[in-house]
Amino acid sequence: MEEFIIIFCTISSPDDAKKIAKEIVQKKLVACVNIIEGLTSIYEWKNKLCDEKECLMIMKTRNSLFSEIKKEISGLHPYEVPEIISVPISNGLESFLGWIKQNTLDDLKISEDQK
Repeated sequence: MEEFIIIFCTISSPDDAKKIAKEIVQKKLVACVNIIEGLTSIYEWKNKLCDEKECLMIMKTRNSLFSEIKKEISGLHPYEVPEIISVPISNGLESFLGWIKQNTLDDLKISEDQK
């Protein structure tokens, strides 16, 4: 299993994206969140074809934090079923991967913080 991942999450507004991003960065669950505005998403929801403007959040973090991040985003996200998916980072600039590591909690800190 890869140590680092990228998480993708779509959301309806830049303000909601920033709120979630600030929360999870401050908690050191992710090192960084990029917010891309102006995305068009076409999908089917409850038997209706939807054509919506959304934002995409791209998060860099550790794989070991994914469960906690899912829980945090789900509690803050306005969607009934938010997209929260991850892909492994198989390679990267070592200094950048080190920066992710330095700016996120390690497993030990998670268990201590949850006590």
